Parts: sequence; structure tokens; C-alpha cells
Amino acid sequence: MPKGLAAEMRTAPIGSTKSRPHGARLSANSRTYGTYQARGRVAARAIRRDCMRMRQRQDGVLPAACAIAVMGKASAPGRTKTRLVPPLSGEEAARLNTAFLQDVMGNLIAAGRVTEIAPYVAYGPAGSEAFFRGCLPENVDLIECCLPNFGDCLRHALTTMLARGHSAACVLNADSPTLPTRCLIDAARTLAHAPERIVIGPSTDGGYYLLGLTHVHGRLFTDIEWSSPRVCEQTRQRAAELDLAVTLLEPWYDVDDAAALRQLEADLAHADACDERAEVALYRAHQTRAALAEVARQPSVALAGATREGAIP
Repeated sequence: MPKGLAAEMRTAPIGSTKSRPHGARLSANSRTYGTYQARGRVAARAIRRDCMRMRQRQDGVLPAACAIAVMGKASAPGRTKTRLVPPLSGEEAARLNTAFLQDVMGNLIAAGRVTEIAPYVAYGPAGSEAFFRGCLPENVDLIECCLPNFGDCLRHALTTMLARGHSAACVLNADSPTLPTRCLIDAARTLAHAPERIVIGPSTDGGYYLLGLTHVHGRLFTDIEWSSPRVCEQTRQRAAELDLAVTLLEPWYDVDDAAALRQLEADLAHADACDERAEVALYRAHQTRAALAEVARQPSVALAGATREGAIP
């Protein structure tokens, strides 16, 4: 018997119904049967993926254990980073969006030098593949991800990566260019050593910057109030309903308003004050720094509520 299936059978809950009324006994049996069905489907998917990885290993084309997809939107004035307008113009916000994508991907590739990670971008809108091919490294795989509901986009990206033979998959936001590289390394390593759990990187605004798993559970993406401060907590509640353990990474912030933009400037200034060879807590985000410096050279608009003279030189 495959080990994964044996483990699923050993851990499946078996409830006692001896002291319950007849009706309650039927209900408990129904719940237990439903649990067996759900766990059986998960085990079957794991077996299929293990068989695929075995064939790929034999063929010498085994993919990286963990795939991480940046949820990216093609830069366009008036359509990207609109919550930063003002203090930025539409063109400046679009330029910053591109820089964020490049730095988040650079961070992901840096993490991949330490542990086994395959970089992806799950992108939109439809037909914008050329934009991502033009601004990102050629070894980044693309997944078109244009669905009406954001939860469906996350689920599609994760399902696609697992279907390609990766044993774990994560989705990562494109709004945290200074996220410490160690957070990405920790996510990949946690899923490698403790696959029967999910990993969440909580954002300081109540959402999450990363979600990682080894099996896609649809319940994690249903009845979630997307773009609200309750996203992370609601996702943890769904995990509890599914009896999934949760590992929380270090909290970090999204740059999606003027206050966060000020924090980003301060963080980059601090990193810049350190020697290039010195280890700092955050990713240095050189592309983002260059974009902000370009904005600072335009004297007509105040940046993040401060004067242009107060911006990074």
C-alpha cells in the first residue's frame, strides 16, 4: 500500500456512536463517511502526483519541489496601483508596479538559490503575456489567471502548479517588494518537511502575502471577504474546519496606500545606509528604489505625503 494512502487511513477520525440516539448515530456515520471520502480524494491526488514525479525522475526532468507564483497584473496607467494615485500619477504608479514585479521575482529567484523553488507568475489581464516576457527573466513560467473571483484565481494558480508535478505550491502577492527572503525559504522548507499543513504569510492589513499548500482544498477559497482585513483570519478558520495545521510566517506589509509607501521609502533608505555586503532584514529591492528615485526627480508632485526633497535621492 502506498505510504501516503496508509497515513491517510491511519489519521482518518473514527467516531463512536454507541451512546447516541438512532438519528444522531446516522448523522455521525454520515459525517465520518464524508470525511473518509474527502481524505480519500486528497490521498488519490497525492498518489497521482507521486507517480508523475516518479516518471519525471526516471526521465531526468523532475521539477523543483516547491513552485511559487507571483500574482501579477500587467502595468497600465489607471489600472495598476490605483490606490497610490495620488500621491503618484497614473504613469508613476504603473512604473512602480513593474518595479515591484521585478523585485518580487528577484527575491523569489534569490530564495531559489538557497532551497528548491520554481518561479511562476500567475498573470492578468488575458493577452498580457508579452508584458511579462519583456520585463521578467526567461526562466519564469507563466500561468494566465483571469477569473472573475480572486479566490478562483488563487485556486487556479495553485492547482496548475501542482498538476505540473511540483509537490508544493504557493501564491505570493506582488505588493511586498522588501519581503525578507527568509520568508520564502521558510515557506518552501516547511511544506517540504510538513506537507499535511498550510503556510500563511500574514499581512499587517489583515490579508496574507503568501499562501502555501500541498493539496488544494476548495474550502480555503470560499466565503472569504477578499480585500478586507478579515482575509487571513477567515482563511485560518477554513483551515480549522478542514483540520489542517497552519504555520504562520513573519508578518509583512503590502504597499498599497500612501502610508505604506512612506514606510517603503524609510525601509529602503535604511537598507541603503548599510554596506551592500551587510545582511539586512529586508530584501533590498533595487528596481523599486530606482523607480522611486525617478519619481523623486519630478518636482511637481509630493511623494507619499512628503516633499520631493524628503524622498530617497
